[in-house]
Amino acid sequence: MPANPRREIVFINAAHGLTHYCLLILPTAVLAMAITGGAFGGSYGPILALATGMFMLYGIGALPQGWLAARLGRKTLMSTFFLGTGLSMMATGLATGPVGLAAGLATIGLFAAIYHPIGTAMLVDAAGDRVGSAVGVNGVFGNLGTALAPVVTAFLAAHGGWRIAFIAPGALCTTIGLFWLRERVVNHGMAVGARPFPAIPPAVVRRAMVVLLLIAAVSGLVFNAFTILLPKLMAERLAGNTSLLPLVGALAFLVTLCGAATQFTVGRHLDRTTLKRVFLPMAFTMVAALAALSFARGWLALPVAGLVAASVFGQVTVNETMTARYISPPMRARMYSVRFFVGFLGATVAAPLVGFLDQRTGSVAAVTLVLAAFGLVTLGCALAFPDRPEELRPLAAAPGALAAAE
Repeated sequence: MPANPRREIVFINAAHGLTHYCLLILPTAVLAMAITGGAFGGSYGPILALATGMFMLYGIGALPQGWLAARLGRKTLMSTFFLGTGLSMMATGLATGPVGLAAGLATIGLFAAIYHPIGTAMLVDAAGDRVGSAVGVNGVFGNLGTALAPVVTAFLAAHGGWRIAFIAPGALCTTIGLFWLRERVVNHGMAVGARPFPAIPPAVVRRAMVVLLLIAAVSGLVFNAFTILLPKLMAERLAGNTSLLPLVGALAFLVTLCGAATQFTVGRHLDRTTLKRVFLPMAFTMVAALAALSFARGWLALPVAGLVAASVFGQVTVNETMTARYISPPMRARMYSVRFFVGFLGATVAAPLVGFLDQRTGSVAAVTLVLAAFGLVTLGCALAFPDRPEELRPLAAAPGALAAAE
């Protein structure tokens, strides 16, 4: 059976949704697990803390994936993702004590770590001539997994108990993995309709890589800090009207939807223009909107927060496409591994930073101003990033023109 890029992308998108879904089962399931006299105790905090190993392995485990892909193959690693993550979720649902639960969650994180470096590299190979659109749609699936996790978990836990909240998605993930085993996948850079990968001047590649890693660290911090801050931001800015407080969760969800929609539209736009022409205005918008959010009050905070979400989420699509256009296909999995790990390091700073600034100032205004300051680094990266027409017309560039392009 020949490789089918469209079908492969469907599997990769499903994997992205499952990755974000599986990491967010416990925060909702714990509400049904925390029972006085129960196997896990009656306190919310200690049970939630059992997920520490999961999140650590999810970040650290991404680092060796590029190396493993070169030895085992991407198809094998994605098979391991589907089957390993699915079986780990089911095993977690059968845990009888804290040690078993912590071990099950840790294995979920370990197998889920495969997706971003390997899945994203496979996605851009299979996308052919429409990398931006494919990355944008893929981002929407990731956000869908994040949004569905608390809703579906709450429903399953309420009707079947917390165990089924792990077992059901685990069974789904494993089943998809069994179908994936039958797939033939696109080889590196051999997708139908793919742009040829040109010889890019080493100085340009080095500049692009520095920008990519700087953005990874800063965007990991800003993305996580903003999503952590969002519910409190909505509550604080709308607290003058107590009747609006029950809507805080819904408002935060609406703001998140702005980000998801932007990932899709940015992806389509990137297929028609160079990265810098999208990246630069988006970086400027993020800095300006974060600064404005420090002073926005009442209903004005809602559209401003939506603008922040649009620029922050949209940058994810830009960053993924940068790697696809400036890193050759055989090296992409390794670069995605390193970039995701660097982003994870930045993300780990987010919660302590938000907590520290809120405790010292008693307001979210200081947090958004600090995030705007970090956003200036992204703006500097956007200014330094090369603007090369060859991104869209690689065959039109002669070697001499490529060497002169900066």
